[in-house]
Amino acid sequence: MSNVTLQIGGRAYTVACADGEEAHIHALGATIAEKVQAMGTAGQSEPRQLLFAALLLADELHEARAALAAAQ
Repeated sequence: MSNVTLQIGGRAYTVACADGEEAHIHALGATIAEKVQAMGTAGQSEPRQLLFAALLLADELHEARAALAAAQ
């Protein structure tokens, strides 16, 4: 087990991951951090920022799955 520290919304979050997965977890964390920053949610609470980032990412995933299904 390894620990990875992610910087999201100006805060550090330490999460555990399997050995060898550190780079992947960092990349995922960077994606979330980009969403939080792009939203421009200054003044919003931290949980609310993370909720909106998760909703945006879930919407992107939904659209990608729909596009894949349509292509098949």
